[in-house]
Amino acid sequence: MLLEVRDVAKEYRIPGQRAIRVLDGVSLDVAEGEHVAIVGRSGAGKTTLLNIIGGLDLPTAGDVKIGGESLFAGKGAARRRERLRAAKIGFIFQSYHLMPELDVVENVMLPAMTGETRIPAPRERAKALLEKVGLAARLGHLPAELSGGEQQRVALARALMCRPQLILADEPTGNLDALTGAEILKLLFEVNDEPIACVMVTHSAEAAARCDRTFALDSGRLA
Repeated sequence: MLLEVRDVAKEYRIPGQRAIRVLDGVSLDVAEGEHVAIVGRSGAGKTTLLNIIGGLDLPTAGDVKIGGESLFAGKGAARRRERLRAAKIGFIFQSYHLMPELDVVENVMLPAMTGETRIPAPRERAKALLEKVGLAARLGHLPAELSGGEQQRVALARALMCRPQLILADEPTGNLDALTGAEILKLLFEVNDEPIACVMVTHSAEAAARCDRTFALDSGRLA
């Protein structure tokens, strides 16, 4: 199993108030190449769960394993998270999170510049990925010179830069119109040379319908 989420809980403590439990014993398995959607109301904890799966946030309890390696348990977990994020996980965010001072090729290259992964000819790979997502004519452009849909295509190419085994997508079509969102979904599911697992948080019924399984997050639990 590529991804194993076991009994993950997350609490936030506000001074003078009782703890707020956002996640309450979430467990989830995702196989290699499988696409899973997580839906639920705003504030249900979907993004929190995705951030924990990606090692960007720490759970109050529970663990996550990617390829059998724990993100949170045991000695050296912080260093292990850094390595796994760089080598096995690609992130796509609703707000793109592109560096405004870098052109699109440089933005796509960023994951390969952390020192955690070694990608041969990274600039050429970045260009090839941008061509795959239909941006061959935009290679020298800055993010501000692109439309929202084009910026999300750059973000998709960046997520694929280090040949990840798992893509974590947080509302990847949330800021896009229906037609552009459909194009991004098509690319997300079809642009990869090899099958890549995906966990997607979405409010879109169309996006969820493209996945192999859909879970609803409610009252801190998956159903």
